[in-house]
Amino acid sequence: MKVCKFGGSSLANATQLNKVIDIVLSDPARRIVVVSAPGKRHSGDTKVTDLLIDLAETAIKGENTDRQYGAVVERYAEMAGELRLGEEIVREIEMDIMDRLAQVATLDNAEFMDLIKAAGEDNNAKLVAEAFRARGKKARYASPKDTGMVLQGEFGDATLDPSSYATLSRAFSNFEGIVVYPGFFGYTKEGKVATFPRGGSDITGSILAAAVCADVYENFTDVDSVYPVDPRIVPEVKDGEGIPTMTYREMRELAYAGFGVFNDDAVIPAVRARIPINIRNTNHPSEPGTMIQQSRRVIPGTVVGIASMDGFCNIVVEKYLLNRQIGFGRRLLQVLENEKIPFEHMPSGVDSLCVVLKGQHLPKERERRVVQLLKKELDPDFVAVERDITILMVVGEGMCYTAGMFAKACLALASAGISMSMVNQGSSEVSFMIAIRHADRDQAVRALYKAFFG
Repeated sequence: MKVCKFGGSSLANATQLNKVIDIVLSDPARRIVVVSAPGKRHSGDTKVTDLLIDLAETAIKGENTDRQYGAVVERYAEMAGELRLGEEIVREIEMDIMDRLAQVATLDNAEFMDLIKAAGEDNNAKLVAEAFRARGKKARYASPKDTGMVLQGEFGDATLDPSSYATLSRAFSNFEGIVVYPGFFGYTKEGKVATFPRGGSDITGSILAAAVCADVYENFTDVDSVYPVDPRIVPEVKDGEGIPTMTYREMRELAYAGFGVFNDDAVIPAVRARIPINIRNTNHPSEPGTMIQQSRRVIPGTVVGIASMDGFCNIVVEKYLLNRQIGFGRRLLQVLENEKIPFEHMPSGVDSLCVVLKGQHLPKERERRVVQLLKKELDPDFVAVERDITILMVVGEGMCYTAGMFAKACLALASAGISMSMVNQGSSEVSFMIAIRHADRDQAVRALYKAFFG
């Protein structure tokens, strides 16, 4: 059995939805279909999720929502009309969104925002199931609430309650036909709608694949395969072949550092269940895509991909004889913990520590308070925050136990006149990380691509 997930670009209009139906019906093993909300129909269009966010924000302000509400409903009505699904499905979607809007006064802002955002996937799943039935196929919509998709944590950034796997497995043990399942959201134990982080439909698909022990999790998007570098930065990469196979570890590292093809959190459920992930193109279904699996044949001295991610900042703390002070690192991290600031990496020198974190967690007003707290708690010789940092990630199982890989990257960057502010290599040797100025990002990525793939 296969679980297949289709992203927003695959479901943006009736033409794309017909492609999805054809793909699913071409393989009887494709029995669970996870759907996103409709995406952009063209470059100047707006995703349904963004329309819903605008709708929620307008309702929270207490302003008239007729325009935003109409824009959302129109997207579904347009598809239903072109597919000749009838008026009933459109009325069902209209009533659903109206019922959600009516709860603005009874929920706090975060809860209400999740309730409205989830309407994109939820109503699209109902419409897609209806489209399958219009083709004469046995298909049904399945609710995350009825099947036991229980989430925990913060609204807008929820995670799965581990006990849900057993419940989901039982819910799908004796189903017939095709099940259409909405991605991106679930329900708390209190029965409230909660969403995964943005791009969470990938997570839903991976969870269901693990729960039902699928043979493969197919993730359909709008690219033929995963490329070794961002084609927007290195356009010539499209002239070559994509990556045919990669390991879970390689995908996780690349997804963390900005590979937008796959949500990095979505790798985890599939990894734990040892289920292969196949990235494929809805528009070119005959292409084999990229298979992500436990292991692959590795050629020593090679890398699989180069990724870059903007928006980081460094907290640099220096103090003479820091290495002799017991608990210095713990006290530094305690300040961040008390301020509820997560950190990404913490490379160190003899008398210095550098804490790397995402800039969104340290806005300017919080930066001043954190610096003051660090000075009070640690009495450092120097403390400063460096912003506009880009992280470069060079990834590949072929780097393990191979001398000279990091030297090749350093030489490439030096030849391009790019300085490094931080380097870090994981103990697995499957990747290394380099921090540079944001202004140098594109030039650095091109230099590394030329060094390792040119």
